[in-house]
Amino acid sequence: MAGALPLQAELEAFLAYLQVERRMSPHTLDGYRRDLADLAGWMRDNGLQAWTQLRQEMLRGYVAGAHRRGLSGKSLQRRLSAVRSFFRHLNRSQLSELNPALGLRAPKSPRKLPQVLDPDEMTRLVEVPTEGELGLRDRAMLELFYSSGLRLSELCGLRWRNLDLADGLVTVQGKGGKTRMVPVGSHARAALQAWRGQSKPGPESPVFPGRQGGPISPRTVQARLRQLAMQQGLFKRVHPHLLRHSFASHVLESSGDLRGVQELLGHADIATTQIYTHLDYQHLAKVYDAAHPRARRKKDPQ
Repeated sequence: MAGALPLQAELEAFLAYLQVERRMSPHTLDGYRRDLADLAGWMRDNGLQAWTQLRQEMLRGYVAGAHRRGLSGKSLQRRLSAVRSFFRHLNRSQLSELNPALGLRAPKSPRKLPQVLDPDEMTRLVEVPTEGELGLRDRAMLELFYSSGLRLSELCGLRWRNLDLADGLVTVQGKGGKTRMVPVGSHARAALQAWRGQSKPGPESPVFPGRQGGPISPRTVQARLRQLAMQQGLFKRVHPHLLRHSFASHVLESSGDLRGVQELLGHADIATTQIYTHLDYQHLAKVYDAAHPRARRKKDPQ
């Protein structure tokens, strides 16, 4: 067992492992780097020069201090998850026998439910006019987002060879390099066929190209969605993940199949998908309150 583990050297080795072996996205890597670098800075400030010196009571003090400074329970949960993963890596490498984050929980914070568009709002958004230079592209992009619940990165990286419009399937590479196949609905298939007919692409061409011919950038898609939402008279903050949330909520509301929604979204853990059950219950509660005779509150006498 090594006697001392230099903070920065071991941190960089772990990040390299995540990038090469686990094939994590740059966005996820940045999150791990920020969370673990913050802990490393706190350790230096408190006289700790090696990861093997960190004990659970010290880590508990770090978490408590961050919470007092205003860091949310959700952010602290993410930070503890990064620490657990890091020490599991040190354990496997026989560089440490301890994992001070095991069994340690962050303070709970109120669950924030994602906003969704209702089916009527969603229909209004996707049915953008198809006239104009970008009309067919915009319709195909919106229909595919809503039809298949794709992540922004998945849509931007899509090539025509990934689409089987005859069978109504799209193959995407999700988080961690995991591949999944997702159905494509009839409206999205028609919109994509119309867009392909106009753009005349090859099988390796991006489905949604940018100005230089490569894949469209995430920022371009985000900006275009905001513009189209305003054009269609929707004044909610419309962004790609809102369409994914709406897709999941509407499928779960109609089917009640949580496992199916998990597969469609490509969630590794069903707990991530369960937030949509809360949205579904919220919808049912509104229906109940509006429809059940004994649920309606009597008006206060004047």
